[in-house]
Amino acid sequence: MQIDLVALIVDEYDPAIAFFTEVLGFDLVEDSPSLTNDGRPKRWVVVRPPGAQTGILLARADGEHQRAASGNQVAGRVGFFLRVDDFDAAYRRMVEADVTFVREPRTEPYGRVAVFLDIAGNRWDLLGAS
Repeated sequence: MQIDLVALIVDEYDPAIAFFTEVLGFDLVEDSPSLTNDGRPKRWVVVRPPGAQTGILLARADGEHQRAASGNQVAGRVGFFLRVDDFDAAYRRMVEADVTFVREPRTEPYGRVAVFLDIAGNRWDLLGAS
């Protein structure tokens, strides 16, 4: 058993794809036309860190209720955790790409951590070894 996908509500597909692939270095696994439950067009967009099994379904907000949740999917908490092999290189690359960090890097018993915002405004931990 494994978790295959986690949905992340975004405002628009293409800027979200660019953020996850160009800024974070994820792979675009799928970008296929699809339909909403009531037959309107949408896209099925999946990104995944290289070599990872679990991916993120980038789900464009559909309706006011979903738009209100974009960027606040976990009520302002850190809800996503990105572990990298080279913390300092990943942090520098993200800073150069103008990613917003809301907590600067610090060392904890479990390693290095900094909190950043994704394109929708959700909080992520960037994690690496000490």
